[in-house]
Amino acid sequence: MSQNIRLGLIGAGRMGSFHAHTAARHIPGASLDAIADPVPGQAARLAEQLGVSRVYNDPQQLLDDPQIDAVLIAAPARSHAELVISAAHAGKGIFCEKPMAITLDEADRAIAAAADAHVVLQVGFNRRFARSFRSAHEDVLAGRIGTPQLLRSLTRDPALNNPAATGQWVIFLETLIHDFDALRYLNPGANAVQVYAVADALVAPQYKAQGLLDTAVVTVRFDNGALATAEANFQAVYGYDVRGEVFGSAGMLSLGSVADGSLVRYLASGIQADTLRQDTDLLRDAYMAELNHFVDCVRHGTRPLATGEDARAALAIARACIASVQSGQPVDL
Repeated sequence: MSQNIRLGLIGAGRMGSFHAHTAARHIPGASLDAIADPVPGQAARLAEQLGVSRVYNDPQQLLDDPQIDAVLIAAPARSHAELVISAAHAGKGIFCEKPMAITLDEADRAIAAAADAHVVLQVGFNRRFARSFRSAHEDVLAGRIGTPQLLRSLTRDPALNNPAATGQWVIFLETLIHDFDALRYLNPGANAVQVYAVADALVAPQYKAQGLLDTAVVTVRFDNGALATAEANFQAVYGYDVRGEVFGSAGMLSLGSVADGSLVRYLASGIQADTLRQDTDLLRDAYMAELNHFVDCVRHGTRPLATGEDARAALAIARACIASVQSGQPVDL
């Protein structure tokens, strides 16, 4: 496929809008041709901003559009797996925001549907496309730090917005899912074999009875002997914070930064650095790189860097975390 890749977006919320601007303006050889969202007026407003002519209220209408080559799925997480399956049946290339699925059965069905249809399936694990994470991955593969022994990944969101609408187990299924994939990416070829998780409602304890946990620490044991920790919190008052670390027998890699650039102010009032409030600001280049990579994979029929199988492996860790919190015990994978 060498012609212009015609993209359709499903889901015009915050993340979908960001992907729409990227698809419309920052992907050579691709165009955003249609937007679907069941919320009245949401797709139309975004389409007007970007000059997109075709708008649908029903995502299936977009999937049935013969002029669409590939779709970007940025709908609510609980709908991802069925949308992936429907897109595969429609013969479209698929980029799906994380998580690809909520249950392992859903993940298996989504992977099988894409394989049966021979379409590209890429999942939105953007840290694989961040320069520091990619370089660290390559360093580990090259043996520059020897054998990985200790790994760490963290995600701290600046604020817990609208906690009443935040779903149960979201800290594992939608936030730490990034960290679980990052740990696998930074420990290439290894598989998680045991998980132990603790979590609580420390930011908004009044919502704990509704199942909202906002702070978590996870320990993961890998089959190559490496031990890893992942942590998340929904109230980093200083800004959006994503970092990682790999400690090995011959050295250590430290990656990611909360600072917006390298400017540091040394003033009488103290030392200061600017920080960012949105993931789309801190990881902007990675978000754009992953969509450009997706379009290249669709055009050439190549395997993406973040596959459905990667999504399933991260989900297996997330599901084990839920079981561990419920039982208070480590859980074997």
